[in-house]
Amino acid sequence: MLTTAIAPPKTYSDWVSVLDMLKAGTDDEAVLAAMQQGSIEWQTGVAERFSKKLIDTINLRMNAASDRFQKSMSHSGGQERAIVQAILALRRELCFLSKAINLPAIPEKDRKHYYDLVIDQANNAQKSLEDSAKKDRTGKLASIVRNNKVNTF
Repeated sequence: MLTTAIAPPKTYSDWVSVLDMLKAGTDDEAVLAAMQQGSIEWQTGVAERFSKKLIDTINLRMNAASDRFQKSMSHSGGQERAIVQAILALRRELCFLSKAINLPAIPEKDRKHYYDLVIDQANNAQKSLEDSAKKDRTGKLASIVRNNKVNTF
């Protein structure tokens, strides 16, 4: 995938455009680079709208990643390689989203709270996988889940 430079967002309008690109998943690396270099005037009104747009975008991406993961798992046929690929794809997406929400433009207090939303999702996914693996009497799934954690990034 060809990565093109995207101007760092500075206004709310700029951020909406960049977050729409993030939502679409068009050029994640370029979008992330722009977001990391972006800035925004953190004032009442703008901060609330910006936060809602950012969180909604990240939630949409997390839900889509979870749906893809569930679909991959249901098509895995219990094959170790397919299960590992599904877990690693989910981990890559959650890792990316943790970077996309941990932005220097956001005040530290808010940034930590937003980042924790993604980390909590990763931890919940890992716990859910571990709980599901307990039902496998062979122990194979438990081993796969233990050795390929979703929440390690």
